[in-house]
Amino acid sequence: MQTMTMSDGAAVAVYHAEPEGESRGGLVLVQEIFGVTDHIRELCDEYAADGYEVLAPALFDREHPGFEAEYSGPGFERAVELARKLHPFDLSLKDVQTCIDALKDKGPVFVVGYCYGGSVAWYAATQLTGVAAASGYYGSLIPAAKDQEPKVPAILHFGRFDSGIPIEGVEEVIAKDWPNAEVHVYDAGHGFNSDRRKDYHEPSADLARERTLALFRANGG
Repeated sequence: MQTMTMSDGAAVAVYHAEPEGESRGGLVLVQEIFGVTDHIRELCDEYAADGYEVLAPALFDREHPGFEAEYSGPGFERAVELARKLHPFDLSLKDVQTCIDALKDKGPVFVVGYCYGGSVAWYAATQLTGVAAASGYYGSLIPAAKDQEPKVPAILHFGRFDSGIPIEGVEEVIAKDWPNAEVHVYDAGHGFNSDRRKDYHEPSADLARERTLALFRANGG
């Protein structure tokens, strides 16, 4: 972990993973609501092994420094409180922009996010600058932002059996048929990418990762 100064002057912890082998560019990896957990750090390390220099900001550091939670119990309740009540979503976007800017000299910069971070990744593709491409996993805020067309190539991953993201909303996003957006629905539930969660679905996780890396490589990474 290292500390970065964000746009509002706050000092925020950021997990930094150096690329292995030839560099393919930069990557901002955006956390689930549970913080920069061991799962998120592991994902960063995996992308670094694929050649990306990765930054993963601890978005809730202002409200709860060092926050990491389990997927149930009081930690889950605190995670929901932070994401939905205490931490401004726009501030997450600003922190991601700061990380993008920090990586701009590394080559093309990509964004990938999971759960809460999946929504952030989608908004990064529609609003932020310096993004080469973005991949968002099961972001619940994406259907509500279905009128925001991505400015850069973006790929979305949803679980067909995700009780928190009705498939009707996902189908509305698909119906937009934006040239820059690719939407995939997997026979899985929410959080299917995490092997720490009960809804982990390895075939879907592997395929989503393969598609994400293909998108990055098709856009300079």
